[in-house]
Amino acid sequence: MTLLFRLAEWHALAKLRLHMDSTLSHMDSVTTVLGQELRRFVQDTCSRFKTTELPKEYAARGRRQSRKEAQNLETTLNTAPKKGAAGERRPKTLNLSVYKVHALGDYVNTIRLFGTTDSFSSQIVSLKSVHC
Repeated sequence: MTLLFRLAEWHALAKLRLHMDSTLSHMDSVTTVLGQELRRFVQDTCSRFKTTELPKEYAARGRRQSRKEAQNLETTLNTAPKKGAAGERRPKTLNLSVYKVHALGDYVNTIRLFGTTDSFSSQIVSLKSVHC
């Protein structure tokens, strides 16, 4: 419940349309606490549950593996079965080493440099559509 609260608090601060030094300072401290809570969640909660890949992920992996084996004409019968072979789904855990989580720490500095995300657009403007 604490992690959910911290995620909601961080999200609310990130979505503010007007920031002051005090809100950015608070967001910076909330980001630090959120990182600690995420690590604690992985260590305490995730370690208590055995989670595996979804059936959809398992099927997609099987299709990729079949395609790869079909392309590889040198496949022999003597090769050892690979880990996570047919019939078993691989274990999955919450991965905090992804860019999405890593980038959370950059939000405050980005807002300080460029302003809030509603103040600019990432949409590409075509020069052909501009008529002078």
